[in-house]
Amino acid sequence: MKQAAMIGAVLVIATWSFAQSNSKPTTQSQPPAQSTAPATTTSPKRPPQAKTQPEYEAYKTAVALTDAAAAEKAADDFAAKFPDSELRVMLYKSTMRLYQRAGNSDKIIEMGRKGLALDGDDPELLVTVASELAEKTHDTDLDKDQRLDEAMKMAQKALQTVDTDISIPPNTPQEQVDAYKGQLRSFAYSIIGTLEFKKDNFTGAETDLRKSVDAYPSQPDPVVVLRLAISLDRQGKYPEALKEANHAVELTQDSTSAGKLARQERDRLNQLVGGNTAAPK
Repeated sequence: MKQAAMIGAVLVIATWSFAQSNSKPTTQSQPPAQSTAPATTTSPKRPPQAKTQPEYEAYKTAVALTDAAAAEKAADDFAAKFPDSELRVMLYKSTMRLYQRAGNSDKIIEMGRKGLALDGDDPELLVTVASELAEKTHDTDLDKDQRLDEAMKMAQKALQTVDTDISIPPNTPQEQVDAYKGQLRSFAYSIIGTLEFKKDNFTGAETDLRKSVDAYPSQPDPVVVLRLAISLDRQGKYPEALKEANHAVELTQDSTSAGKLARQERDRLNQLVGGNTAAPK
């Protein structure tokens, strides 16, 4: 999952966080009337709620912070003061997003793990931590296999929980819900495809990278498209690879790293498709 795509997800999620931060504390009321309609197989979780006014006020103060380090301290202080609060996970997610904007990978993982300790099924937390593990793990890391295996399991789990474990505020437009789920699925498949790519399993990478693009076709991640092109290239599917490479070029600027690589791949494939029998290195 690349940063440009993640920003898109954060923009969607930010509106949700605002709605959740304005939720009033729960109050005692009469239970709702029992429905005679059959229960659906899945239902989204309700948004986390404050139990008391002091908890709600403390949450509003903490979630309004824009400095990542200050927000982290406020989240830890809030968790210590309200150890049973449902809103703890929301503060760690909010802090995680602030560290995303700062590009601090270690802190993204740390805040994500704190959130997952409170809600291990949250798909946003799962794909965010999995993405950092997949992208920032190096061949020289002693725990490389452990980190990549964890990233794979997290991404697969996110695909299982995306329909049941996102908290949807009341009156959220269905198209916004669908877009959010689509992005999460796209991110999860991109992580799985990237991990297969790193293992030189280009057939598997092709399958999952295509699923990533198809899950959110309105905003394809150019790096995912480029990796798809290279995966096809490595399998000798040069015309298909050239189509995806051209798509990656369309999605990027030539001054960016992804843009330069996309243009190199396009030029290489143009030579192959044009009739050269030997693949240039």
